[in-house]
Amino acid sequence: MRTVVALARCSHLAPTVAVTTFATLLALGAGITPARAAWVAAAVLAGQLSVGWSNDWVDRHRDRAAERRAKPLVRGDIADQTVVRGAAIAVAACLVLSLQLGWRATVGHMAAVALAWGYNLGLKSTPASVVPYAGAFGLLPVVVTLALQPPQWPQPWAVFTGAALGAGAHFANALPDLTLDAATGVRGLPHRAGAAGSLAAAAAFSGGGVAMVFVGVPDLAAPARVLLIATATVVAAIPISWAVGQRSAAFRLAIAAAGGVVLSLLASGSRLV
Repeated sequence: MRTVVALARCSHLAPTVAVTTFATLLALGAGITPARAAWVAAAVLAGQLSVGWSNDWVDRHRDRAAERRAKPLVRGDIADQTVVRGAAIAVAACLVLSLQLGWRATVGHMAAVALAWGYNLGLKSTPASVVPYAGAFGLLPVVVTLALQPPQWPQPWAVFTGAALGAGAHFANALPDLTLDAATGVRGLPHRAGAAGSLAAAAAFSGGGVAMVFVGVPDLAAPARVLLIATATVVAAIPISWAVGQRSAAFRLAIAAAGGVVLSLLASGSRLV
């Protein structure tokens, strides 16, 4: 049981569950049958587990140097080889499960997983650190619509909205750990931009995502339109909070804005193609 709990913690459980849920709801909204959406959920879950486990395994020495005691590998709750084996098994399962959705969706999904692995394996410490996030999230609507029967390409606005969501999430997620990451050698784009620059980027990408949905689906239902307006309001409040010295509030607003973009994309699921 201890190993199972440690594996769950190494998987970055919250984002793993969040991305899997997002993909599943997006698939259902796009018109994929519940049975086929279950394959989407299983494939995405396996991919996310592989990404989470590979991340903790790759970062194990850096995390130990930084004494990140919340990490199971740092505390010794689980062996290094158990985590890397889990990552290998998960990525193999991801391929097998993705194939149930057709070869086109499989290519798209494995490309997204490869981008995430590329981030773990070194891109996180380069100016291109935002590329895996933007690319993987931009591919998510592609995977969903290619899993339709027959497969279809998504509308461009959906791809750009997904990419904006991923890029914004990268900058927002990096904010709390900028100093600690830099001290352990991580110099991704958010670290080079600094706290103010990263917050501005997160707000800009979230605002761009909102704009893409507005442009792509001009006849949105009233509730979805209200959601978009609320998200736009949150985006506008981010720089104001920062300017008046409310940095923690600005960070929370950036996370809320990303959540608003997610909900906006889900509300537009039936218009992806």
